[in-house]
Amino acid sequence: MTESQSTHNAPIAYDVVVLGAGPVGENVADRTRAAGLTTAVVESELVGGECSYWACMPSKSLLRPVIARADARRVPGLRRSVQGPLDTAEVLAHRDYETSGWDDAGQVSWLESIGADLYRGHGRLTGERTVTVTGSDGSRRVLTARHAVAVCTGSRARLPDLPGLDEIEPWTSREATSAKAAPGRLVVVGGGVVATEMATAWQALGSRVTLLVRGGGLLARMEPFAGELVAEALAEAGADIRTGTSVTSVSRENGTLTVVTDKGDRIEADEILFATGRAPRTDDIGLDTIGLEPGSWLPVDDSLRVTGHDWLYAVGDVNHRALLTHQGKYQARIAGAAIAARAAGEPVATDPWGAHVATADDAAVPQVVFTDPEAAAVGLSLAEAEQAGHRVRAVDVDLATVAGAGLYADGYRGRARMVVDVEEEILRGVTFVGPGVGELIHSATIAVTARVPLPRLWHAVPSYPTISEVWLRLLEAYRDS
Repeated sequence: MTESQSTHNAPIAYDVVVLGAGPVGENVADRTRAAGLTTAVVESELVGGECSYWACMPSKSLLRPVIARADARRVPGLRRSVQGPLDTAEVLAHRDYETSGWDDAGQVSWLESIGADLYRGHGRLTGERTVTVTGSDGSRRVLTARHAVAVCTGSRARLPDLPGLDEIEPWTSREATSAKAAPGRLVVVGGGVVATEMATAWQALGSRVTLLVRGGGLLARMEPFAGELVAEALAEAGADIRTGTSVTSVSRENGTLTVVTDKGDRIEADEILFATGRAPRTDDIGLDTIGLEPGSWLPVDDSLRVTGHDWLYAVGDVNHRALLTHQGKYQARIAGAAIAARAAGEPVATDPWGAHVATADDAAVPQVVFTDPEAAAVGLSLAEAEQAGHRVRAVDVDLATVAGAGLYADGYRGRARMVVDVEEEILRGVTFVGPGVGELIHSATIAVTARVPLPRLWHAVPSYPTISEVWLRLLEAYRDS
């Protein structure tokens, strides 16, 4: 039910109140309801959140035909059939289908099916264990939580402080994934995941893309070769990549944007996307009423409980541990279990890899970048492992030497690396770059998470001829080096 439409003013008590109905909030609610706790969920926008309408689902809908066409063009006997341009209108229509036309009725029905109560409106903490919801019609409802309030409000795009930015209506990730047409000329500012994925999508859908990167390359948080291979492919597709470049000002006149860089370049464009980081959506949720700083990331313990507040949880992006939907959902399962255990007076498991500890946030965070080629990584890069004090060695394999890769694509280009802890003989991290490698990363995630000894990995036999045979090549390279 949608309680915010009610005219009643008496406080309503729940066991748990969840702020935010994105994937993280939904999963917290699912776990607490499964434990028999009464749960209210508060949402100011669409149930399903950023992932469903402005991030994961629309972006991958835009990218899937781009990557499928690129793969097909590498298959002998097929490439001539896919030489024409993509049907941009059809791609955008499918994107709209995957976002349900930005209608959340289906996800509202799911919330109702688990027995959670939905309150539409802006939720703010107004004291300990208390949330006040203000509806779009000005109605106010006060909710109290017997056991926990979970802040699952996510993050938003962070825009730089630039002269003229307020007047030009720049794109953020939201506009980039929901645009109704491909701009003729698109400037993308940034070199991370959003920047590279959106550059890949819109270049293929008809835009002329210029990528402005402040640093020395793309995907700086991954192994260096990941960004190098993605940059090479983007350039071959027609994108103009300028590294070591910052934007100093932007202006729009008669519909045309002028972007000025610190190198004195003046670039004309139709739209500009700033993919320059994220900020927590905590600026107006009442943190000041409980002694916390509005607009701040919320520090938590491993059960996702906010430091200094035994009833308050921060789950997903807001705690800044791992800004990824799948990690947020993982945290939500942990937090929901911890809330339920504490509510029942049961012990909370604090041992690593226990049911109430988000250990994977530190040890085994997987990520796939859906560019062409795909880049996928889990755990620590070589540099991160060395900085953490581990004695490690990088083992690299050219993916083109793997039989399955050659069958997957003519002229396959890719690379794999495993970071081996030479003292414990386990994997600290694994990175794959190449067509189709996104489906490889879960096997690496299992190996890193479970700390599988390298001698045991020899007995995990990869099927022939698949790209997964790279595991055998990596083990051989480690043995022979």
